[in-house]
This record gives sequence, structure tokens and C-alpha cells, in this order.
Amino acid sequence: MSAGLVGYSSSEEDEQEEEEERGGRSGGAQGPRGASAGHPRLPVPAGLPGDPDPEEAVSDDSARHGGRIRGFPHERGNWATHVYLPYVAQEEFLELLELLVSRARTYVPSVAAMEEFHLSLSQCVVLRYHWIDPFVRSLRERLAAFHRFFCVADQVKVYTNHNKTRTFIGLEVSAGHFQLLELVSEVDRVLEEFDLPTFYKDPSFHISLAWCVGDLSSKLEGQCLQELQDIVDEFEDSALLLRVQWEQIRCKSGNKYFSFPLRTSEQ
Repeated sequence: MSAGLVGYSSSEEDEQEEEEERGGRSGGAQGPRGASAGHPRLPVPAGLPGDPDPEEAVSDDSARHGGRIRGFPHERGNWATHVYLPYVAQEEFLELLELLVSRARTYVPSVAAMEEFHLSLSQCVVLRYHWIDPFVRSLRERLAAFHRFFCVADQVKVYTNHNKTRTFIGLEVSAGHFQLLELVSEVDRVLEEFDLPTFYKDPSFHISLAWCVGDLSSKLEGQCLQELQDIVDEFEDSALLLRVQWEQIRCKSGNKYFSFPLRTSEQ
């Protein structure tokens, strides 16, 4: 059974449109948990004259983005924002990816490999331009104490976005879940300060590998999913390859990137 996802952002042109990663387990994602008691919510101003906006006149023509549909309408002064752990794919990982995509295409020919990889720590949310800097400062403060850690992502799983317009094949985390929940807890606190939706209550942490347009989960599950898992299990050195050390957290807001290095044991 595929896990439902929410808030998979469709693309801004140069955006890694895998922002689908913020998946909840089967049953879909939960709504925002709301601001915690004692945390004042910062008022978000309406559009102000002179808002810098590098994303002028973004077209929502899905044909330009492989059929992907924007998760929320583009509006001047609104910046799509996402907090995640970036994953840099090594040559062996790309070899495994090629095998998985090739097998998946025997069931769904339109499956395409992701070009960039990450593990999400937030949904894709909307920030006004004026709140980007205070949002990033708050993230930096709350994430400063976290150390580098390892995860194992070796369980093949099929996901769909909230409105069933896209389907994804991902590698779900089987070890390291606790550390990820700790990170999400701090990111959630920042989101609450800005009255933004928090992450899912029972998230399926994963790295998306491939995607296709539409809800084709029924074709990718069952026999296909088992064959994909067999490829992962039998791939040479997969145990080592899929043991990932996270070294930094990243926040993308519009075309701006912010990095938060995780501490080393010496620090």
C-alpha cells in the first residue's frame, strides 16, 4: 500500500521538484499541530510595495514541467520554502538508481529518475520575503547543537502526493528515525513561530529516487515493488552504500539556499 504524501510542491523552473519527500505513512499526512502555548505568532504582512521577487511571472503551464502541477499558486512576494537534508549521490548510488528505474519502467514506462536527492524535514511552505532572514536565523539557533549522524535508507516504498497527481519511488529510512524526529521537532518549532504548517505526525522519512505523473501506485506496488527491493538487497555493498552520514541541513527559499552544518564529534 502506498504512503500518502502532502504538499509535494510542483516546480518552480529550477527547483528540485522532489519536494514531495515530506511524506506521511499510509493514511496521509496530518494537519498542522498549531503554535505551542507561550509562543507568540509573528504576523505575516500582506504584500508590501517593493517586495523583491526574482520569480516574476512564473508560468503554471504543466507541459513545461513534465506534466507536474503546481501545489499552490504562484503569487508575487511568496517564497516556497523547504527544510531538508541534502544527499550527494555517489557513482555506485547512481548505478543502483539506474537498475531500479530500468526495472520500474517495465511496469510504468513513464518513470523518470530524480536529478537531485534529499530527505525532507519540513513540508514546502510559503514565506513572505520579509520573513526569510528571521526564519533562517531561528533555524540556525535551534539546529546549532545537533551533531552529524547516520541513517540507513534501504526499504523501497511507493508514495503519492496529496492530490494524487504524482507517484514516487523512494528509499525509506530503517535506522536513524529517532535522530530525524529530533530534528523535525526543532524545525516544527520554527514553523510554529511563523504560523506555518508543521511536519507530519508519523512521517515516512525517505529519499525519493524516481517519479511519474499521475497515481500509478497500483502498478508499482506488489510484484514490481518486490523486484525493486530484491535489486536493493542484492546490490553489491548496498549495506554500506545506503548507510548515509548527514553532515548539513539546508533550507531553500525561492532561489536562496542556506546551509546549517551539523557538529562534528570534536566540536
